[in-house]
Amino acid sequence: MKVTAKGTVRVSVAGLCCYRPGDHSRLIYRTLLYRGRKDEPKGFREPDLIRLLDTAHQQLQAPIVLVWDGLSVHKTPAIRAAIAARAWLRVYQLPAYAPELNPVEKVWSTMKGSLANLAARTATELAAAVKNRLKRMQYRTGLIDGYLTGTGQSPPSPARP
Repeated sequence: MKVTAKGTVRVSVAGLCCYRPGDHSRLIYRTLLYRGRKDEPKGFREPDLIRLLDTAHQQLQAPIVLVWDGLSVHKTPAIRAAIAARAWLRVYQLPAYAPELNPVEKVWSTMKGSLANLAARTATELAAAVKNRLKRMQYRTGLIDGYLTGTGQSPPSPARP
C-alpha cells in the first residue's frame, strides 16, 4: 500500500468539554490539517483559539469558566488580551503538568486509541477519520460526563426532561 502523506502531515485538534447545569454535556472542537507547506500553520494559533471560544459562547449562550492547561499559546499576550476583552469569560490555569485533571486529555486519548489500527493513505483520510471519531463523541453526554468524573470532579446536575 502506498502512503502519500509522508512525515510532514499533522492533524491538530482543539476542543472544549462543556458542562452546564441543567443542560447536556458536550464536546466542542475544531481540527486543523497541516500538510507541510510553508504558508500553513503547524498548529492552532491565537485567532483560531479565540474563534473557538467565541463559538462555544454562542453555542452555549452562557458565560464560560475555562480551565486551561499550560500550553504556551494559552499564555500569549494576544490570548490574554482576548480574555480581558470578554466579560463572559473567566479563565483558570491547571498546574504545570496535570493531564489527569483535564477531561479533554481523556477525549484525545480515546480518539487516538480509536485510530490505532487505521491505515489512512492520505492526510485527508486521516483528518476525516479524526473528525468522524470526535463527531461520534460530541453529544454523548454520558461519555463527556465520564471524562470529567475521571478527573475527580462531578458533572453538574443533568438536564430535566
